[in-house]
Amino acid sequence: MDRLFDSTVGGLLNEMAERFPDNDCVICNDLPFRMTYAEFLNETNRIAKGLIALGVKKNDHVAMWATNRPEWLLTLFASAKIGAVLVTVNTNYKIYEAEYLLKQSDAHTLVMSSGFKDADYNEIINGLIPELAGRRPGTCGWKSQKLPALRNIIHIDNPDMNGIINWKSLYELGGNVSDETLASMEKQNGPHDVVNMQYTSGTTGFPKGVMLTHYNIVNDGLLIGERMRFTENDRLCIPVPFFHCFGLVLAVMASVTHGAAMIPVDHFSPVPVMKAVSEEKCTALHGVPTMFISILNHPDRYKYDFSHLRTGIMAGSPCPVAVMRQTIDELNMRDITIVYGLTESSPGCTQTTPDDSLELRVSTVGKAYPFMECKVVDPETGADCPPNVPGEFVVRGFNVMKGYYKMPEATAQTVVDGWLHSGDIASVDENGYFKISGRIKDMIIRGGENIYPKEIEDFLYTHPKVSDVQVIGVPSVKYGEEIMAYVIPADGADVTEDELKEFVAKNMARYKVPSYIRLTDSFEMTTSGKIQKYKLRERAAAELGLNGGDKE
Repeated sequence: MDRLFDSTVGGLLNEMAERFPDNDCVICNDLPFRMTYAEFLNETNRIAKGLIALGVKKNDHVAMWATNRPEWLLTLFASAKIGAVLVTVNTNYKIYEAEYLLKQSDAHTLVMSSGFKDADYNEIINGLIPELAGRRPGTCGWKSQKLPALRNIIHIDNPDMNGIINWKSLYELGGNVSDETLASMEKQNGPHDVVNMQYTSGTTGFPKGVMLTHYNIVNDGLLIGERMRFTENDRLCIPVPFFHCFGLVLAVMASVTHGAAMIPVDHFSPVPVMKAVSEEKCTALHGVPTMFISILNHPDRYKYDFSHLRTGIMAGSPCPVAVMRQTIDELNMRDITIVYGLTESSPGCTQTTPDDSLELRVSTVGKAYPFMECKVVDPETGADCPPNVPGEFVVRGFNVMKGYYKMPEATAQTVVDGWLHSGDIASVDENGYFKISGRIKDMIIRGGENIYPKEIEDFLYTHPKVSDVQVIGVPSVKYGEEIMAYVIPADGADVTEDELKEFVAKNMARYKVPSYIRLTDSFEMTTSGKIQKYKLRERAAAELGLNGGDKE
């Protein structure tokens, strides 16, 4: 790559529709939705005109609350063409979280479905906005006391709800908006305008709205696709959620920057994913390790055709070497890559390549992308760390966010002199390969010894009776903190806590042996597949009665 795209998200779609008009763009395998790039551009323009008719304009915030539906993608590109900002909403949110996000983001328009799993969005919205009562379906004009910025709600599932507009009505409304009006609004947009606001997953504290520009996400997607060797002939199955950077940038932007086809799955479930990969001859598949594990262990896996798969991305949490080997050998994903990043960096910072060895693809997160600087610094002094010495991962370049929405102090603490501080413990070797050891706040300090949970997790992964493991620190009067490991045993394995302690004791320093090991069947996770270690610490404190420190 010798240059980045100086393009907006809407301009990118225009360009790709011109270059690859007849290429498949979006195919929803479980819905009657199949569109080429030319057809998808035309549909996007119609939706953009409908939003304009509702009063959506440049810099307005359009919240999207739905699973991986075609309307999600249409709203993304349509709002981008207007110059509006798409605010992504976690599909698992309930009323408290939805109220916080819609209010903090100053959402002007909400596009929503009926719900997901045990979250009933219709009930939530009626509870948040009692002013909807008595309004005729298909109308707006109300004003919410709790959400004063909100003006419109658009429903993609077509329910007969008071004060809410039907998605299909956008086509009729947009019929009164001219091509010239839309083109004029597009011309007002610049690559460095904010186009997307994603809320940090909330593994700690209240979520913050990360403001990302057209330039951020288009070019991060471009470089990610380049590392995967994407072309217009690739077909990516997307079971990771669109509301997360994994779906929006590593999947959608990586595809569109290369004219590749997107095959979204509404939400992850092994059978629909295997069906989509098989029937649509997908060449790529994204997922967190647990997704790949559930496919590899599914009894019906052999009924589906994975022969066209070549590449994809495994990210979100560390990948055990056995899972990576199985994915390559049994799913045919010989060119699978690993990406590291964070929402604030659009998100990709480093990535492995298909040429990297299996060892490098498991033990590292690859090298930095071009057009950005990545390094490891001492979190106390800010000095650069020598090779293979752990410190904090920091990044500077085109991919760094514009800031946290309405949180200047938090922004200033996170981005210092242009360097985005990740809060992640990392090291980099002499060849430029980065390793991530965990979160700085996850580091355990036991009697003055700094202990990195990932080191113990990686070792326990090697035990044949261990399927998954998470290591945390728990309070201790004597040492300040002690080590605790939650372990998911391998299927059918009969393993004891003492057996695992002895396994660590024989192979690692005594101070790294967990004081507590508990067998479990699951970990608390976000919907994007990240382990919520603060919830594991809460669980441990309750189980062990350590809220006030240990009993020593």
